[in-house]
Amino acid sequence: MTRQQRYAYCLDYFRKEMPDVQTELQFGSVFQLLVAVILSAQCTDKRINQVTPELFRHYPDARTMAEADVSEVLEYISSVSYPNAKAEHLVQMARRLMELHGGEVPSDMNQLLDLPGVGRKTANVIQSVAFGKSTMAVDTHVFRVSHRLGLVSLKADTPYKVECELVKNIPEEDIPRAHHWLLLHGRYICTSRKPHCRQCDLSGICPSAADVCDTATTSPKKEPRTKS
Repeated sequence: MTRQQRYAYCLDYFRKEMPDVQTELQFGSVFQLLVAVILSAQCTDKRINQVTPELFRHYPDARTMAEADVSEVLEYISSVSYPNAKAEHLVQMARRLMELHGGEVPSDMNQLLDLPGVGRKTANVIQSVAFGKSTMAVDTHVFRVSHRLGLVSLKADTPYKVECELVKNIPEEDIPRAHHWLLLHGRYICTSRKPHCRQCDLSGICPSAADVCDTATTSPKKEPRTKS
C-alpha cells in the first residue's frame, strides 16, 4: 500500500466514524479556549475540565485575569502539571492581550506566538478550533499515531516536520478535523505503551500493528520555538 492509499483509507475511515469531531476541552469563549489549551500541555483534558469551571468563574476574560496576582490563579490550577509556570503564563498572557489586542485573542500565527505560554501547537489549535483555519496541531498523540500508521516518514522527527507532511497530504477541508481524529485515536485506541490493536479498525493497514513501535519513531526531537 502506498502512502497516498494509506491516507485515503484512514481519512475515509475517520470521516465515517467521527464526522462531527471536536475538542474535548470545555470553554465558553476564545479566551477560555486559549487558557484551557495552555493548561492542557502535558496534562489530560479530563483534569483541565475539572479545573477550569471554577477558574473561569473568577476569571472569565482577559481583563479579570490580567488584574489577578499569579498566586491567585495558582490557587485554582494547582492540580495540573507545572502549575507555577502555567499560572505565570496565564497572567502574563492576559496582560499582553489587554495591552496589545484590547483583550481579544488574535487569529494571526505570529501574534499568537508572541503571547506568553503559547507555542506552535497551541497557536494551531486556536487557529483551527476558534477561527476555522486549516492548521494542524501536533501533540504527542498526533505525532505517535502519524508514525505508527505510516502517514509520515521517519525523517519527520519533530512536531513541525510531522505537521508539514500531514498538511501536504491531507485535503485542506479535512485538516481541522484531522487533528482531532489522530489525537482521539491516540488517546483511546493507539495509546503510547499498550496500543489496543485488536480494537482498532485500522490495524489491517497499519504497518506497526504486528509489534510495538520503535521509540525512535514515536519520540519527537525537541526543537526551538519559532514563528515560521
